[in-house]
Amino acid sequence: MNAPTLPFTPALQQQLRAWLQEDLGRGDLTAPALQGRSARAHWISKADGVFCGGVLLEPLLHFLDPAAQVQVLVQEGQPVGAGQRLLELEGAATALVAVERTALNLAMRLSGIATATAGLVAQLAGSGVRLADTRKTTPGLRVLEKYAVRCGGGVNHRLGLDDAAMLKENHLAWAGGVAPAIAAVRAASPWPARVIVEAETAAEAEAAVAAGADGVLLDEFSPAALQELVPRLRALAQGPVVLEASGVQPEQLSAYAATGIDLISTSAPITRAPWLDLSMRFSLGEG
Repeated sequence: MNAPTLPFTPALQQQLRAWLQEDLGRGDLTAPALQGRSARAHWISKADGVFCGGVLLEPLLHFLDPAAQVQVLVQEGQPVGAGQRLLELEGAATALVAVERTALNLAMRLSGIATATAGLVAQLAGSGVRLADTRKTTPGLRVLEKYAVRCGGGVNHRLGLDDAAMLKENHLAWAGGVAPAIAAVRAASPWPARVIVEAETAAEAEAAVAAGADGVLLDEFSPAALQELVPRLRALAQGPVVLEASGVQPEQLSAYAATGIDLISTSAPITRAPWLDLSMRFSLGEG
């Protein structure tokens, strides 16, 4: 798998600086003990998993030492083993010490998500069904958490409310039904925008397909129910439609993958994943 790309937008750069500043406060009180030295360090994984978040180290480090160097040994999204060296870095000791906790915290969180995602994706191997995330993310971390899902082999659902329209129970009730809700959104949205309907019953799913929805999110249907419903929806569709299952327990992924759906969305890798334990080891240079 090719490593996903994380765009370092001005907004992300600002966030990284703010997170680093949160730890620095008025300044690292241990800095005088470092006596202006240079230092070398490396990261290791203390458990098996999937590495993610190392790409954040260099920009964090360069806020404090623009001349610091980082050598990546393991690419984003690659499996790692306990004791494996992940990257090496060199620069002012004050910068390396100050950046350690912020960089590791982010990487451990993101590696945990990537590891959990990879475990679920492995259950879908060979089925053609993709695993997608949801908008259940940590405020301020959405871009990074969704990046970690991609590093684990998953795909991203909506990044925000402006990516696609997802019509839920309240929208359908207020609009007077599935067809009127879709029509209202189509009339007001840019033409490339996709419209997805969250269906809680077979009748809602059929109405959504008949009204030309781009996708139908089939919420909390059993595998047995989908085995019967999915072929009916395919036959009813006038064009391509993405059929997505949600409300799925991780241990049921294989059963859902056999129903003919295209996508399974779950918040589990982001909301339930433990951090992957990483550590930074130092060696002082001659500076």
